[in-house]
Amino acid sequence: MNVGNIHNCFGCGLCSVVCPKKIIDIRLSADGFYEPEIIDLSSCVDCGLCVNVCSYSNEGVESASEMSPRGYAAWSNDWLVRRKSSSGGTCYELAKSALDKGFMFCGVRYNVDKVRAEHYVARDLSEMEGSLGSKYIQSYTVDAFRQIDRKDKCLVVGTPCQIDSFRRYIRKFRCEDNFVLVDFFCHGVPSMLTWRKYVREKEKKTGRLSYVSWRNKFMGKDGAEDKNNVVNWHYSYNLLLVGERRTVNSLFIDDDPFFCMFINDVCLGKACYHNCKFKKTNSAADIRIGDFWGEQFSDNVEGVNSVLSFTEKGDELLHSTNCHLTEFPVDSVTERQMSEGAVEPFFANKAWTYLRNPDAPLSRSANMCIKDRRERLLKRNVKQILKALKLRRK
Repeated sequence: MNVGNIHNCFGCGLCSVVCPKKIIDIRLSADGFYEPEIIDLSSCVDCGLCVNVCSYSNEGVESASEMSPRGYAAWSNDWLVRRKSSSGGTCYELAKSALDKGFMFCGVRYNVDKVRAEHYVARDLSEMEGSLGSKYIQSYTVDAFRQIDRKDKCLVVGTPCQIDSFRRYIRKFRCEDNFVLVDFFCHGVPSMLTWRKYVREKEKKTGRLSYVSWRNKFMGKDGAEDKNNVVNWHYSYNLLLVGERRTVNSLFIDDDPFFCMFINDVCLGKACYHNCKFKKTNSAADIRIGDFWGEQFSDNVEGVNSVLSFTEKGDELLHSTNCHLTEFPVDSVTERQMSEGAVEPFFANKAWTYLRNPDAPLSRSANMCIKDRRERLLKRNVKQILKALKLRRK
């Protein structure tokens, strides 16, 4: 029994990490998603460990405890941390506090040379800089997860599916006490075909990229910082690309083909559409982090995190951070977060045809998203006008 027949999975990589014979590799599929591949089936000893730790092949969520989740609005008290983060900087402060307590930190950074997001292990604060900010692509986990000794203490941050598999992994080896696990409210992961095509096209203008930042607060909705040098984080859905010849900063979703496809759920993995079981409070983590989209902080321009703590251990670490914390009902913390998996749009197959074609520009797929959204907006406006006219005639 092994994961040899599993495809279109979460791509968490734990099957490769746990395999005693090291015969499971994690590679990109033809559509640009990480999945397992058995490289030497004859060496498999049918131990079943790869299947046991696989969130995709097991039902339900591997909950951390029976404690009812506690909800918070949170942000770093360090203005610079908050400024460099996508929203409130709470994840950075959690990692910093964990390092102070003798933990290692396993988070995600972007590798410009390999054109991918990847997990890495940091042992001191100087190595933390790369983890700041969101990375809106699937991360490669295997190298980092293999560096983690189960006897060491470590804070691990990842997508909900990665963390669910990691919980199964450390529970299997009875070393949960050594770990604090953090996930986030996840929209889904886009295909690396999308990202790599995007990079190739952008590098024709910028030259070889040396820096990439998603959700960058360098520029706000109007293309400039306000008088207090604070960018409204609600409008920071942009991509800042620094190249050898030029820096490009896309300010609006419709102007950026990558974000346009991601936000419109065109290029996500099949598991994100059909197998996601991690919405709202469904989590295997000790702590879940996201953006606080509720009305309570609609006027806040600096960034606020929504935070759920699921265990006493997680709650204790959260309260040890350099963060402002305000307790809120869980319903307020999860307001406007996705309650179900993403829905694949009707035009996705045609968009994928263009995406798989190396000669088709990414904008061809993205323009389908823009056209569809405009048509839906027009229909909604027409319905509202007709409804208003009907009410007026009464």
